[in-house]
Amino acid sequence: MPVKKLKEFLDSQAVKYVTITHSPSYTAQEIAASAHVRGKELAKTVMVTLDGVMAMVVLPASRKIGFDQLREVSGAENVLLANEQAFGDMFPGCEVGAMPPFGNLYGLDVYASKLLANDEEIVFNAGTHTELIRMAYADFFRLVEPKVASIAYGE
Repeated sequence: MPVKKLKEFLDSQAVKYVTITHSPSYTAQEIAASAHVRGKELAKTVMVTLDGVMAMVVLPASRKIGFDQLREVSGAENVLLANEQAFGDMFPGCEVGAMPPFGNLYGLDVYASKLLANDEEIVFNAGTHTELIRMAYADFFRLVEPKVASIAYGE
């Protein structure tokens, strides 16, 4: 979902948001530093396969996936990080690794860490390695309807 398309979707849903432009950054921690956003406030999107089916996990940039927790929550026996080659074409117009956490728009289940719900806002990649979106967590929850659970390691 290119940035323009994401913004059009948010506008059509009457969502208030702020766009944050930053220098090119590729890891979640680099992005947080470049955009002056605390790592725990920045949501990263990680693609996984649950028993061979692609799914999206959204968690604070400062955290890692708790695979045992995700296995329990999802009911999947096999939970693996997805290979970029397996999902690179799923998000036309998005740079690989910069997908916004709107997997529902692509027919994907979305699992979100409970830790994100602790903040009033969520900040995430907008489809490029140079732009973020900041919006109310309540709007993200309403639009995406993620399965919210303790899925971050140590959560």
